Amino acid sequence: MSSVGTPLLWSSFAAFVLLAVAVDFFALNKQGAHKVSMREALVWSLIWVAVSAAFAAWMWWHLASSPDEATRALANAKLLEFTTGYLIEKALAVDNVFVFLMVFTFFSVPAEFQKRVLMIGILGAILLRAAMIFIGAWMIARFHWILYVFGAFLVFTGIKMWWAAGQEPDLESNPALRWLRRHVRVAPGYDGERLFTTVDGARVATPLALVVLLIGVVDVIFAVDSIPAIFAITTDPLIVLTSNVFAILGLRALYFLLAGMYERFHLLSYGLALVLLFIGAKMLLIDIYKIPVAVSLAVTAAILTISMLLSQLIRPSARPRSAYPFSRKANSSDGRPD
Repeated sequence: MSSVGTPLLWSSFAAFVLLAVAVDFFALNKQGAHKVSMREALVWSLIWVAVSAAFAAWMWWHLASSPDEATRALANAKLLEFTTGYLIEKALAVDNVFVFLMVFTFFSVPAEFQKRVLMIGILGAILLRAAMIFIGAWMIARFHWILYVFGAFLVFTGIKMWWAAGQEPDLESNPALRWLRRHVRVAPGYDGERLFTTVDGARVATPLALVVLLIGVVDVIFAVDSIPAIFAITTDPLIVLTSNVFAILGLRALYFLLAGMYERFHLLSYGLALVLLFIGAKMLLIDIYKIPVAVSLAVTAAILTISMLLSQLIRPSARPRSAYPFSRKANSSDGRPD
């Protein structure tokens, strides 16, 4: 599969990510467990956007270093692909945020512990998505028809998301949670930020360990949706991976920024559903008419902007809150709520 990726671009990308993660870990350890304020979340969100923009600018400069017009056109095209992919992945990550909020509420995770949980989850997400992207790129290179499978899946997911929008997710019936409860012995309460503790002389997981595992399961589910979406924009492994990873790196800050605004953007799920439908249709039409990347960027931005504006104009319908068993009482030692 063709790619603009060179050893220098790949190594620079790896250095960007390693440095960013190292700085994030250093800041996390220095600050210790604490509740993230809206101001801190906003600052970190802007930092991650700036880091992503810096890499994109450096990549463009590296590709456009030759005075040849064809080289400059290629650099412009790759920058547009990166920007579009980044926006789509960032938008789809919003749904992750609301599910993370539900998981944290269900398990009554103290606000000061949520930051570390998300950090662990993001590291796992980067490794998982890198593997899935390279597998997807290999499959597309070998079997062109797999694009139609991805497109049909995105259309199906978009329809499903539209019908599920506005409904309260039922975490209690989640099969992953039920499996964990049957197979993992869980302590009756939290022990700081520890994932494991000792109860009656036995080594057991804390509720925080269950949360970390569920966050990982959630990311696997959303990766199955988001990765095919980026392949509708470009099949270049470098652009697919970089736009995906940089969008994920800012997910923790995005969570704390949006966690308190769920009701303010109650129509955003409908917008995300339309984005998936559009991207799926684009993929299904790829051999009939290739929708320009600039059009994809404009349509995605317009859908998200309109859905957020309508969220401010249309009041959400009142719906009862779900009961969260872990919020009312600590779970028993076998991981089941009392």
